Amino acid sequence: METHWRSVVKGISWRIIATFVTTVVVWLISGEVSLALFAGASDSLVKIGLFWGHERLWQRITWGRVYPNVSSP
Repeated sequence: METHWRSVVKGISWRIIATFVTTVVVWLISGEVSLALFAGASDSLVKIGLFWGHERLWQRITWGRVYPNVSSP
């Protein structure tokens, strides 16, 4: 089991890597640094928002959840 802080740090580190990759790919394709930076930043912000919405939606879906059996002593 992971701590919440470990999950947060993993999420942030992944977002940094993904944003860097998007920025480099756009730069290589377009040759424009300003476009690449804009694409990297906007991609990151949009994906953070979409991920948040995706997570909130899945919190409402009960399919596939396993609830622990609680027994009284």
